Amino acid sequence: MTTMKSRAVRPSRLVWLLPVQTAAMVLLGLWVTRVAATGHGPLALEDRLSRDLATHRSPVGNAVSAGLSLLAGTEGVIAVTLVCVAALLMLPPAPRWAEAVFLGASVAAQSAVFLVVTSIVERPRPDVPRLDGAPPTSSFPSGHVGGAVALYGGLAVLLLMRTRSRRRYLMAGVLLLVPPLVGLSRIYRGMHHPSDVLGALLNGAVTLMVLGSVCLAGRGGAEARARRRTPDGGAAAVPAGRGRSGPAGGLRRSGSVVVVRHPHGCPDELADRVRALLLRHGFTDQRWTSTTADRPCGSLPQECGAGNVDLVVACGGDGTVRVCADAVAGTGIPLVLVPCGTGNLLARNLGLPSDPATALDEALAGGDFGIDVGRIEGDGLPPTRFTVMAGVGFDAAMVRDASPALKDRLGWAAYALAAARHLRDPRMRLTLRLDGGRPIRRRARMVVLGNAGELRAGLDLLPRARPDSGRLEVVLFDPRGAAGWLAAVAHLAARTVRRPAAARVPAPGPGGPVSVAGGSLEYFSAGRIELRFARAQDREADGDSLGGGTRLTAGIEPGALRMRLPRAPGAPAEVAAPGVHDGTSRTAPAAHL
Repeated sequence: MTTMKSRAVRPSRLVWLLPVQTAAMVLLGLWVTRVAATGHGPLALEDRLSRDLATHRSPVGNAVSAGLSLLAGTEGVIAVTLVCVAALLMLPPAPRWAEAVFLGASVAAQSAVFLVVTSIVERPRPDVPRLDGAPPTSSFPSGHVGGAVALYGGLAVLLLMRTRSRRRYLMAGVLLLVPPLVGLSRIYRGMHHPSDVLGALLNGAVTLMVLGSVCLAGRGGAEARARRRTPDGGAAAVPAGRGRSGPAGGLRRSGSVVVVRHPHGCPDELADRVRALLLRHGFTDQRWTSTTADRPCGSLPQECGAGNVDLVVACGGDGTVRVCADAVAGTGIPLVLVPCGTGNLLARNLGLPSDPATALDEALAGGDFGIDVGRIEGDGLPPTRFTVMAGVGFDAAMVRDASPALKDRLGWAAYALAAARHLRDPRMRLTLRLDGGRPIRRRARMVVLGNAGELRAGLDLLPRARPDSGRLEVVLFDPRGAAGWLAAVAHLAARTVRRPAAARVPAPGPGGPVSVAGGSLEYFSAGRIELRFARAQDREADGDSLGGGTRLTAGIEPGALRMRLPRAPGAPAEVAAPGVHDGTSRTAPAAHL
């Protein structure tokens, strides 16, 4: 019997084709070199073509061919590849690891094959005046063309396979034109023969096929199959035996539900899917309310105050989730997430799928678990709950200045643009008091208090933060100079790539800090945190700007928010435990910093 696991593993076995590809390219290069050296056959025409192009060069042709060569040069290909890989990992709705690995590995594999082939095949370059300096490599195959196929051809593959835009064919066509145009430019500039370009096109195309079968085969198929389970994309109806429970206090699978919808984050198509999924899970009494600037959670407080609410569904980003959590915390009414905002950090930290409808479907089939909520207040700031993080300084200024229009267009990248404006902001002078202990005086660019610690692209800013730990984790971010920034970035990158083994240090004790990355990051842990600043600083909670102030006091409300989730927070994806949980049981501690 063939299992799903065995089917998923098979494409990776095609990696062995890369050595075969390399050997085939070596043989082809040796054959082309030998035939060309005889001066007979179709390859004899290549020298005549090179001479004709050299005698008809023009300033315009020289400039255009130079630009194309620069676009496909080593530095250009590396730079564009890094930018594209970073975008695939950082831009919403979720890190696209398979696509990023496919693109980066395709460029790297093509280059590796090119280096092996050129070290064995020693074909001389055309005997014409060259417009570029000739590198000490064989003319066969063209490295510029091979790199262009791997990079721009790889981007075209991702556009065709991973997007539904009507313009994807036009955009992919433009990308696919780049490699042949680069090939023509290399012939025009006297750097390669036509057969060298054809060999490079073949090398790059085969590399894309091999790496595509390894990295992309079957990806997205599971979601497509899940959407085909019912005509409207929902899951099959919940069996009758899992309906409303008796008075013993079991999980209720039906009843009255209030859906809080952010009109921009949750478009009509997604709203229709949410409505259908709720019906299939037994929620026939649905009351929908939209968020507005004046009423950020719609009529939810009034609905909860009137009673007869069995479930609240938050369709939006972290800001919508925060105000909904603030309304239902302490009431015992479970909250379920449809993550369709810019960050979706609470959903990410709770292990929910990035697809909004899938996240709702899995959560409705799960159980209720209590998680903590943070609570902050200060001068000019009334008591406010948060579910993920609150911050002061650099991150709050970034949140304040992020353009709503850019967030709609660019998603998470809009915050990066806003952050660039505050890289030179002065450091803050602050006093920190943990659980009523002695004052701790520091300078920092940013203070973050976390109930959960993971940001976009797996960036683990607060590795020990857990939504059910009963404590808040604190980090002071204070890189000094270029070396400090590099040390901080390296530490966080190591946490992202190799967690949980990377950068292990002891956990913060009661009031005792842990300093890492040369002092650029300093961690604390406490149930109550008091902050005072020498000057008024920007403040934020779960991505909502809260204005400036010189004081901030934070505490934790253990298990105050009941969440409907596929599994307990921190549990492996394979573990799902439907039922009702009071949130008092704790899973294993988080990994060390």
